[in-house]
Amino acid sequence: MIEAWHGLKPWSSLADDERDALQAAYQAELDKEPPTCSLETKVERFARWLATQGVAFSMDDLNAKR
Repeated sequence: MIEAWHGLKPWSSLADDERDALQAAYQAELDKEPPTCSLETKVERFARWLATQGVAFSMDDLNAKR
């Protein structure tokens, strides 16, 4: 699991519209991945993709208040 990303903008610092746009853009990538029921795998894939967008994301972000 990806714990910290040096130099990336934290997911928690993004505005709601920025998060929504990234999630919509990720959907195209998600459609290319094999399905999984593993939450850890889903978070890892999303975090990896977000890193290419300059954003850090971890399991902790799932439970964080906006």
